[in-house]
Amino acid sequence: MFGIGMQELVIILILALIIFGPGKLPDVGKAIGKSIREFKQASREITEDITGDDKEETEKKA
Repeated sequence: MFGIGMQELVIILILALIIFGPGKLPDVGKAIGKSIREFKQASREITEDITGDDKEETEKKA
């Protein structure tokens, strides 16, 4: 997973806890999750648009 070991992950989580505090940490997690979900959806839509265009061009040629 991106070359991050267990020790590095624990250090990152501790730093996030110190910086954002225990009250804000769930909100930060939600925001990150939502951003990742939107990015995946956008990349999926772009892929579908590209492959859809290829299929239409192939059908026109045939």
